[in-house]
Amino acid sequence: MRKKIAILGSTGSIGENLLKIIKKDKKNFEIILLSANKNYKKIFKQAKEFKVKNLIINNKTSYDLLKKKSKYSDINIYNNYNDFKKIFKKKIDYVMSSIIGLDGLYPTLNIIKYTKKIAIANKETLICAWNLIKKELIKNKTTFIPVDSEHYSIFNLLKNHKIYDVEKIYITASGGPFLNYSREKFKSITPKMALKHPNWRMGKKISIDSATLMNKVFEVIEAKNIFDIPYKKISILIHPNSYVHAIIKFKNGIIKILLHDPNMLIPINNSIYENEIKKINTFDLNLKILNNLSLRKVDLKKFPVINILNKMPKNNSLYETILITVNDFFVYKFLENKINYEKLIKIIIKFIQLKEFNKYKNIKPKNIEDIYKLKDYVSFKLSQISI
Repeated sequence: MRKKIAILGSTGSIGENLLKIIKKDKKNFEIILLSANKNYKKIFKQAKEFKVKNLIINNKTSYDLLKKKSKYSDINIYNNYNDFKKIFKKKIDYVMSSIIGLDGLYPTLNIIKYTKKIAIANKETLICAWNLIKKELIKNKTTFIPVDSEHYSIFNLLKNHKIYDVEKIYITASGGPFLNYSREKFKSITPKMALKHPNWRMGKKISIDSATLMNKVFEVIEAKNIFDIPYKKISILIHPNSYVHAIIKFKNGIIKILLHDPNMLIPINNSIYENEIKKINTFDLNLKILNNLSLRKVDLKKFPVINILNKMPKNNSLYETILITVNDFFVYKFLENKINYEKLIKIIIKFIQLKEFNKYKNIKPKNIEDIYKLKDYVSFKLSQISI
């Protein structure tokens, strides 16, 4: 029987990679739904290629254009994630949630009840709303799989183990384009330079987060949430080749390491074919890298954002929404050349430490509205400042 699946964010890199995998095995999959924000031309092309009957396009203008474009097709076009109830008559087999940013929170939370398994590639959802996600997963008996290469690797290494057995989890960071820069050269860093990641091809926002290592701050928070393990048991190691993705040291002295090529097709492929070995074309074992892993601690003078982890509350709270919102705001200011690279780091650290934000460390989000209201409030405060 064909697996029934849905892809939230099908026009982004994760969605496109998943479609590449499905294209080679169409006989085993039926795509029930694809969703996108604005890219109505691409999603319509995807729908025709994969014979998808349901599309959600979030942007109203793009929705109207798509309705016009699909006038003579038999595709159902929706503009609201509340329409899941019209699309799903019973639970499907698999959902990939890969909508970027906090825009992905509502659809991710809302679709859990309609699927047996959900793979989540949306960092913001897992960082800001893990307690809400976890509650829905348990309530609806839905299986969860993380898709980030680091978290999928931890997930894989922990199979047949209890989290109690873990002494330490290590996730790796390539160090981005500026790993070998001297501190003096940081003054001359431009957005164009920061977008040139040595190993991965990503969107602009995540490329900047990778350059500053804010991406690793987010990944540690995700790991703490997903695996219910304290911050003190998670460390970041610099590994320029992006070949090792996670290392776990167990209390019995055994250390497990997971490595693979820097290719998101690998965790995506394994999330949809869980418990099956489905061949994917990758390189042979890279002995040159394996014999020179170059693992080392993070230089906190070069990457001071890592110190933010010392300020984070132990439990899931609304403070994570402040961190995400502040970082997003200033990263886009940097991309617009409104602030330089050095100021980007300093101003993020400065703003998340404002006294008025401290109270949110002790407040859990009770619902999605709590998160969106705080995001809007922080965004408004940030819009009032002169840079």
